[in-house]
Amino acid sequence: MATTNGAVENGQPDRKPPALPRPIRNLEVKFTKIFINNEWHESKSGKKFATYNPSTLEKICEVEEGDKALETMDTGKPFLHAFFIDLEGCIRTLRYFAGWADKIQGKTIPTDDNVVCFTRHEPIGVCGAITPWNFPLLMLVWKMAPALCCGNTMVLKPAEQTPLTALYLGSLIKEVGFPPGVVNIVPGFGPTVGAAISSHPQINKIAFTGSTEVGKLVKEAASRSNLKRVTLELGGKNPCIVCADADLDLAVECAHQGVFFNQGQCCTAASRVFVEEQVYAEFVRRSVEYARKRPVGDPFDVKTEQGPQIDQKQFDKILELIESGKKEGAKLECGGSAVEDRGLFIKPTVFSEVTDNMRIAKEEIFGPVQPILKFKSIEEVIKRANSTDYGLTAAVFTKNLDKALKLASALESGTVWINCYNALYAQAPFGGFKMSGNGRELGEYALAEYTEVKTVTIKLGDKNP
Repeated sequence: MATTNGAVENGQPDRKPPALPRPIRNLEVKFTKIFINNEWHESKSGKKFATYNPSTLEKICEVEEGDKALETMDTGKPFLHAFFIDLEGCIRTLRYFAGWADKIQGKTIPTDDNVVCFTRHEPIGVCGAITPWNFPLLMLVWKMAPALCCGNTMVLKPAEQTPLTALYLGSLIKEVGFPPGVVNIVPGFGPTVGAAISSHPQINKIAFTGSTEVGKLVKEAASRSNLKRVTLELGGKNPCIVCADADLDLAVECAHQGVFFNQGQCCTAASRVFVEEQVYAEFVRRSVEYARKRPVGDPFDVKTEQGPQIDQKQFDKILELIESGKKEGAKLECGGSAVEDRGLFIKPTVFSEVTDNMRIAKEEIFGPVQPILKFKSIEEVIKRANSTDYGLTAAVFTKNLDKALKLASALESGTVWINCYNALYAQAPFGGFKMSGNGRELGEYALAEYTEVKTVTIKLGDKNP
């Protein structure tokens, strides 16, 4: 086995690292229609909608718009992130759930001597999925993989900002020989396609990833129609707690990547960094150094770590929240404005002296903004970290195991990372507490969201049970 420095162990020669993929610009977009029953269809209304490149604001193409009757180019995320993180995550998720397909089994339940009782896990039927624009392919696979391995069929609505990867996936589904109708992809807008999926009486389950506001609408429509089962993965205002005894180099780097990864457009973003007062000044200093060095620019450049925001609406919202931080008294350490003469790019921004009542400490920014807050005691930071309606993720940095476990137990979050950040695995469940959602995606827990449990009881002989 080769070590990281190229030495040879056990007589095995060192292997060369794999060559980096070469970004391809100006890809031809081949799939822009609605995908139903393994065929491509135009919308009945004749409507189309445009999708834009956020790096240049140029129109990529027009897509057929459904109604009731490819990744870097579409989202602006850096190419290597899309290739090694999103695509690799999709592959791992598909492989993981493919392994579950023949292992979904019930239990035999002891009752009386002359009765056999057992359970069956049966498919729910038709499942709907509404996916977001920040991870358009990965979030689709998180929903599609467990649904299909449990024997269901699907109707998918990709986000209107990023429909191209989903439609390309439809072409691959047809190419590999999926039966017609197993996976159907309908691009369009929330008030039309999303609402239709949420309220359709023949769709028995819906999985949604997006904002808490829209999640409420999805759940309301589901309850008003046929009480379909709902899985929601919603927003977050996630605490990242750095104790004075933490490995500060590790904590600074993880907190930086935790908030700036994917242009800050992550529901898991480390958007409230609580730092113990003894190390606060040094943590801020190092965080500013990281932010100033972060390469921002063309997402097809392999050196780029931060691309543009997804669209003008999100761009304007982020800048408005940055201005609120300045007005409310937070100290702007770096960034704080758009990158001049480009598309929808925002400079990596760090605020110190942030207090809990400021908008940047309360609202989900969904952009490259790092608010850093100060705390004095563990009891204090637990109370402050939990003082939000969200409960998606949290992180703790400390070398003290007792302290780590105390915080992990006390934090009201579906996921708690200790001395790491964004450590997501296909076999580990993911989901939120409180208004960050219902249900779980990934892992064995996700299977329960896509099956119905049936109890079968058989009387043996002539005796009464």
